[in-house]
Amino acid sequence: MSDPEAFRAEVRDWLEANCPPEMREPVRDEGDVYWGGRNASFKSEAQKAWFETCRDKGYTVPDWPKEYGGAGLSAAEAKILRQEMARINARPPLSSFGIWMLGPALLHFGTEGQKQKFLNEIARGEIRWCQGYSEPGSGSDLVSMQTFGEDKGDHWVVNGQKIWTSYADEADWIFCLVRTDKENKYQGITFMLFDMENQGVDTKPIKLISGNSPFCETFFDDVNVPKSYGEDIPGYVGEINRGWDVAKYLLGHEREMISGTGGGDRATSLGAATSRQGELDPVLRAEMALFDVDALSFTAMSEKFMDELKAGKGHPAQPNMLKYAGTELNKRRHELIMAAGGSQALEWESEETSGGKPARSWLRTKANSIEGGTSEVMLNVIAKRILDLPGA
Repeated sequence: MSDPEAFRAEVRDWLEANCPPEMREPVRDEGDVYWGGRNASFKSEAQKAWFETCRDKGYTVPDWPKEYGGAGLSAAEAKILRQEMARINARPPLSSFGIWMLGPALLHFGTEGQKQKFLNEIARGEIRWCQGYSEPGSGSDLVSMQTFGEDKGDHWVVNGQKIWTSYADEADWIFCLVRTDKENKYQGITFMLFDMENQGVDTKPIKLISGNSPFCETFFDDVNVPKSYGEDIPGYVGEINRGWDVAKYLLGHEREMISGTGGGDRATSLGAATSRQGELDPVLRAEMALFDVDALSFTAMSEKFMDELKAGKGHPAQPNMLKYAGTELNKRRHELIMAAGGSQALEWESEETSGGKPARSWLRTKANSIEGGTSEVMLNVIAKRILDLPGA
């Protein structure tokens, strides 16, 4: 990028010309988020136009190579695009675990055939993925998983159960950790890819204290998983029995995604957003001002870490720091929103509170401490791998 400011001006002009006003409004409900997939539908013409315009520009995955559906932007250019979209409160044109998690893993570990097929499908919103990691007895300790794939030559027969499988009931395909060697705890896991419509796959939603939930239990009963979907398109990523390498890499990107909920890159500060509710207690105003400063500091730290990681200079445990700090910030954000809202924020169903959105969102943040690795595990990793503290 020879001239950052010229690129910024170009992006601003493009956004003004192509981002519909409706797509600059806050997300009010699940229908305002477009996830893509073979059964997807658009809530409005504006949502459809915004997605299709960004898809054609490569802006659903702007920093992916053009041959895989992206725009081929450099890290600096992609950062400017994010900043300019945040400036006008533009909604993401496409939300996708394929973009946030599987895509980076395929870019790093995938074959050319897998990249050409799956990355382009992800970028075009044609496939919706879910993640099969945690099990009822295997959460943060993923190497203890029991879901097993029996080798049948050209395919595996998979049996077992996953839990907390976000949007499994809406997903087309799953990227799933399956034990393929019972003798080797760490090197006996394979990172498989398969269709959720395969016979033997069943899902059951899990309701959270917020009253709704994206989470599901997912059951596998003699599911046939092909070892190949065509030339140079294996049904697994990386090597057989070396899926833990892929899983750890993907977890770093998942933790970066979750950490982003705490960032200060929103166009409106928390203090400004809550000022519409009238006069606030001076102590509460001071706490909000401190939060806004901390959120901006977190964003600066995140950008520094991301630049270091992309340059190959980052510490492998930095995503753990981001995940923990982002989790705590997001929980704090919603605690302050509830405090500012008073008794009305506790309301659960009225149209005035959009169906109890403040209370439901506040309760939902409690899961941030668990998903993507518990806060306790994150602190243990930080203590051991960054601070070099002795173990118990």
